[in-house]
Amino acid sequence: MSRSLVLLSVSSLLLVSAPAPAQAPAKKSPIPAKPAAAAPAVAPGTEAVVETSKGSFTIRLLSEIAPKHAALFAKTATTGGYDGTTFHRIIMGGIIQGGDPLTKDPAKASQYGTGGLGLLKAEVSDRPFIRGTVAAVRRPSSMDSAGTQFFVCLAPQPALAGQYTVFGEVISGMEVVDQISTTPVDGDKAKERVEMKVTLREPAAP
Repeated sequence: MSRSLVLLSVSSLLLVSAPAPAQAPAKKSPIPAKPAAAAPAVAPGTEAVVETSKGSFTIRLLSEIAPKHAALFAKTATTGGYDGTTFHRIIMGGIIQGGDPLTKDPAKASQYGTGGLGLLKAEVSDRPFIRGTVAAVRRPSSMDSAGTQFFVCLAPQPALAGQYTVFGEVISGMEVVDQISTTPVDGDKAKERVEMKVTLREPAAP
């Protein structure tokens, strides 16, 4: 797949990253974001280790550019909110997406992508969408509708700049992210579960 095709596919994927379940009626107006409960501030340099059956990778949280998103990610990780969730949406060579609390339950597969949203207002920055970028998923109808779901870029995605909040970067283990992106899919939905467990690591003392 050419890079241009990857960019187009990823952009289209994320714009419909949280569709309503097939049986749900169409919404007449955008759903307003419900503010998340206040989360403790995250110290610059805090890291999150994401363990999966395919190996581990480490994310540095960028609290200096997206403090509320980094804080929600950290709070979710420390309370076990990511443990047992799976990377449910994948474009090989493009992105991997996870963090939906509904993915803990295999019986709710038809609803994957709809959970954990509508919690935060956007914190868009000029941070480029390069390989290893970690950003928040949102509803297609609202900029201010991010939550616990996130995606990791496997290739530069400049078309996403200004549309999504960058709150982290992968600093080690990108080969594991690459491996996760080879998971068999049906369209863009993963056909196999790649569950995660996320633990935080405090920044090293100066």
